[in-house]
Amino acid sequence: MRRILGISLVVGAAAFAPAVARAQQPAADSTFRLDAIVAVVGDEPITRFDLQQRVIQLIQERQITAPTDAAGQRAIEKQVLDQMIDEELILQKAKELKIEVADQDIAPDVDKQVKQVRSQFASEAEFRDAIAKAGLGTPEEYRRMLTDQLRRQMTLQKTMAKLRQDNKITPVNVTESEVEAEFQRTRQFLPPRPAAVTFRQIVIAPQPSPAEKEVARVKAESILAEIRHGSDFEQLAKRESMDETTRQTGGDLGWQRRGDNTPEFERWLFGPYSLPPGQTSPVVETPFGYHIIRVDRVQPAEVKARQILIKPTIDSSDIARTAVLADSVAKLLKTGVPFDTLARKYNDYAGKEETNLLTPFPRDSLPPTYQAAFKDAKPNDVVVFRIPGSTPEIPKFVVAQLITVTEGGERTLADMREIVRDNLAQAGAVRRFLDSLKQQTYVSVRLDDVGPVATKP
Repeated sequence: MRRILGISLVVGAAAFAPAVARAQQPAADSTFRLDAIVAVVGDEPITRFDLQQRVIQLIQERQITAPTDAAGQRAIEKQVLDQMIDEELILQKAKELKIEVADQDIAPDVDKQVKQVRSQFASEAEFRDAIAKAGLGTPEEYRRMLTDQLRRQMTLQKTMAKLRQDNKITPVNVTESEVEAEFQRTRQFLPPRPAAVTFRQIVIAPQPSPAEKEVARVKAESILAEIRHGSDFEQLAKRESMDETTRQTGGDLGWQRRGDNTPEFERWLFGPYSLPPGQTSPVVETPFGYHIIRVDRVQPAEVKARQILIKPTIDSSDIARTAVLADSVAKLLKTGVPFDTLARKYNDYAGKEETNLLTPFPRDSLPPTYQAAFKDAKPNDVVVFRIPGSTPEIPKFVVAQLITVTEGGERTLADMREIVRDNLAQAGAVRRFLDSLKQQTYVSVRLDDVGPVATKP
């Protein structure tokens, strides 16, 4: 029989494992008729069995609390049935919009969930027996049920995304009093605010000495000479390139778009020196070393290319020199030299290192090196520390300045105001759209005509 999932519900193995586990327990006494209709949406009925299963599922997942009396039970039934009616309205809108979900989009999640549930049983026979006792048929029927449920869930998600994209669902205005009231209503359910920091940083990468750069340049020039005398580019890349990511594939970079590489590299793909297919560049210097570039194919906005990269050697004296430089940059920052001036000169932008990290970071989610460096720091303190570089032997140096330090504790309205406002605006938009669908669709609620629905899981 049809089962309906919540719009916001993330379907997982946990949603179905309890039902399977219950098969090992005595069956609950259930004497009411399973075919009673509690609502009709358009031409689709919602049965008492559908509602019963949803209530049980939500209780098992602790999204709602099991009722303790008849009044509480009826209130939950009405609340859950309203949600199911909303979902059915969206699903019918999906048909109108011709939104479909293909089997291949669902299969990986189905396989994962079946595997998770199967892992709870010692043998295939035990698994099959539990599936049957839970009223889910064979494992094959269980899989089809999961597929149907996931297809419905994904259909709901895709439909809501389409409606938002088409501006059919737009945020509503929310007053400050509504924000405050919602915060007070939900504050007891909010997790505590984690200790967090905001900071900005300059990441300095060790640079090779002029002598080592010259050694690398000469080697790259010799490899280029071999290519120009007929040697195979791909074989030379496999033998000589120091880019571990592309070396084994003969230097293949795949399809590149503008902005994927450093400016020095890109001018040979998209700039004034754009290479035609089959042509090889001269030796090109970038912050990563010396490159030989070959373009294989060109199509609008994309270039398929290969490279051979020769990196200058960085030794312990280069690392020690960078450590001294990092300390000097920290002193300049402390004495008032503008951060942006220092970042432009010293930050490793080629390595895509960010500078201004002003979104609060929970302390316990930071990398261990950052956690240790920030442990006793206060706002405006400047700290210097190492982080892993391109290889374990070659670290980078971080000059970081803390901007704010927030202690953990109970959430306040100031912490949550914009989040609550956005949630209310989005929820109001969905409610307004669903109400408009209700006005256009036949909806009949018949819950009062039937007996109690919910049972203990």
